[in-house]
Amino acid sequence: MTQARFKIVFTGELMPDASLETTKESLVRLFKSDQGKINALFSRGTVDIKRDLSENAADQYLKALQNAGAKVRKEQDLAASMSLVETDDHREAERAPVSNAPMSCPKCGHQQGNAIACSACGIVIEKFIARQAMLAQNPPEVVSQAATPYATPKAAVAEALPEFGELKAFTTEGRIGRLRFLAWTIVLMLACLPLFGIAGGFMAASEILGGLLIVLAGIAAVVVGVMIAVQRLHDIGWSGWLVLVTVVPIVGGVFSLLMFIIPGSAEANRFGPPPPPNSLAVKILALLWVAIIVIGIGAAIAIPAYMGYSDASL
Repeated sequence: MTQARFKIVFTGELMPDASLETTKESLVRLFKSDQGKINALFSRGTVDIKRDLSENAADQYLKALQNAGAKVRKEQDLAASMSLVETDDHREAERAPVSNAPMSCPKCGHQQGNAIACSACGIVIEKFIARQAMLAQNPPEVVSQAATPYATPKAAVAEALPEFGELKAFTTEGRIGRLRFLAWTIVLMLACLPLFGIAGGFMAASEILGGLLIVLAGIAAVVVGVMIAVQRLHDIGWSGWLVLVTVVPIVGGVFSLLMFIIPGSAEANRFGPPPPPNSLAVKILALLWVAIIVIGIGAAIAIPAYMGYSDASL
C-alpha cells in the first residue's frame, strides 16, 4: 500500500501571543530569506508551504513554523498520495483477466489490448484517470518562486551586487580607495580655505559673528572628513567606528598613516562592491597632495636651519 503523504498549509494567521513583526523576523532567519518575500507570503491567503511530505517530516515542519509564530496545519496530500509507480494494485492488475479489445494508455499513448495497467509505463489506468480528474477539479495552488522564500535550492536569497559601488562624498556608506581618499581630502581642504577666509573677514566687523562662522565651518569640515575616512575604512574591510582611533595621541597618527598605505579589497566585502577605477583628476589631485606633504616636510626642515644660520651670522 502507498504510504500517506502530507502537506503544510498556511493561511497567514499567527499563533496565540505571537506578534506579526516578530513572526516575520523569525521566518526570515528560519528560511534565510529577505523581508519582502516573507511579507508577500502573508498577503497571499491560503498557501501550501510544503507538499508531498512523510508524516514525520510534516510534523517537523509543523513544529518549526509554529515555534516561529506562524499558525500552520498539517493535511493529507491526496494528490501526492496517488502513486503512479508499482504497488500491490499493479501486481493484482497483472493477474486480473483482461479482454483483447484495443486501447490506448492515457499517459504514454501506448497501444495495447484492454487491461487495467499499461504494459509500457506501468500505471494503473483507472487510478491515473481518477487522479487527473481530481487535479482538474481542484488544481494544487502553485506558489511562485518570488513568494516562496524557502523553495530550496531554487530560492533566491542573495542580491546581485553591481560591479562597482556608487560614489557619494556626503555619506558614511560605500567605499573609496587610497588615491580617491587623498583626492577628496585635498578638495575638502581647498573648499575650506575660502570659507575660513570669509569668516576671518567677518571678524573685522564682529568678533562674535566671525567666531561663530569659523566654528560652523570647522564643524562642517570635520563631519565631511569623518565621512570620507569612514568610506576609506570600509574599503579596507574595517568598521567605520575605528575612525575614533585617529583622535588618540601618537596612535592616531600611526593609524592615519595606515589608512593611506593599506590597499582595499579588490572584491566586494560586507560594505559593498569595490569603488570604480580612479579617474585622471583623482590621480592628479592625489599627486598634488603628496607634493604638498613633501614640500611641508622640506619647509619644516629648511626653515629652522635657515633661522639657525641667520642667528649665527648675527
